[in-house]
Amino acid sequence: MSKIVLYHGSPEIVEKPEYGKGKTYNDYGRGFYCTEHIELAREWACTEGVDGFVNEYGIDTTKLRILNLSSDEYTILHWLALLMKNRKVRISTPVMRRGTQWLYNNYLPDITDYDAIIGYRADDSYFSFARAFVNNEISLNQLSYAMKLGKLGEQFVLKSKKAFDEISFRSYGSVDSTLYYAKRKTRDSEARAAFNSEIEKDDINGLFMRDIIREEVLPDDRRLR
Repeated sequence: MSKIVLYHGSPEIVEKPEYGKGKTYNDYGRGFYCTEHIELAREWACTEGVDGFVNEYGIDTTKLRILNLSSDEYTILHWLALLMKNRKVRISTPVMRRGTQWLYNNYLPDITDYDAIIGYRADDSYFSFARAFVNNEISLNQLSYAMKLGKLGEQFVLKSKKAFDEISFRSYGSVDSTLYYAKRKTRDSEARAAFNSEIEKDDINGLFMRDIIREEVLPDDRRLR
């Protein structure tokens, strides 16, 4: 990875992304959230009845240290641990409490020294799938299936001052909410429908959160691959 093009969907034109801004409870904490896929950025730009903008940037990643959660080095549980750490989560059951702590202790990546993170974006539907797994309601196979629904995209998140110094604004385009908010809602609805169909199946031999805690399943376990 060297020079790449990134897109950021927003209700505003963002010519100069500001380091230190953003919500702390986003998927990977505070940062500037982008994607390499313009169609996804267009979907993220709109809310119901409100048009938005897709901002285009160039960035040289040569000197950046990037954590890629989609690489073979990591499993879906590393992504899940980071998600649970940053998002606002209601811990509703004892198994969910223990599962969350197990993920923190064994799968939570140390992101301190990274300039950027690449990983799944957890829209509301996908976050509910992740929460269902930690609550022992679905198996790891069912979670992995769910994450492939709706053509879930990866996001590229700028985390460090160094990364913000490397990004440069190129252009912007208007996004019609009547078209792209509808696309976003359709993708979400289709994902939920497929997920609901999948969880009707009894994955009797699947690996559940309770199994992972009881059997002390660590990142090198072949069942995670």
